Amino acid sequence: VQLVESGGGLVQAGGSLRLSCAVSGITLRDYVIGWFHQAPGKEREGVACFGGSDLSTYLRDSVKGRFTVSSDNAKNTVYLQMSGLRPEDTADYYCAAKRTLYGARYYCSSIAPANDMSYWDYWGKGTQVTVSS
Repeated sequence: VQLVESGGGLVQAGGSLRLSCAVSGITLRDYVIGWFHQAPGKEREGVACFGGSDLSTYLRDSVKGRFTVSSDNAKNTVYLQMSGLRPEDTADYYCAAKRTLYGARYYCSSIAPANDMSYWDYWGKGTQVTVSS
């Protein structure tokens, strides 16, 4: 199993970026894909999820209205579209995969705590996002 993030970069406040998580070795319906960010000096925290048995989506309250998550199943890629970016969104962004019978919405809202990385099986190496003010 391999997860590779891309799409990070430097953007001005209010701008947008689309991050990609290219996944190989798994089927999206068998796994939930989570997006996480880790700001300098802070713990890693989940922000969005996609996939699982119902291919549902889930967004943490902190990013609702600004971020969306989607997929291109043909490319086995999950996207995190970020808009209205703020300097406090500056962080390394990671995707992770968890094999589960649950859908993403239920898994990420009711089972996996946002700041507990032990609920995830595989991780990418991350992509850096910097938002300038």
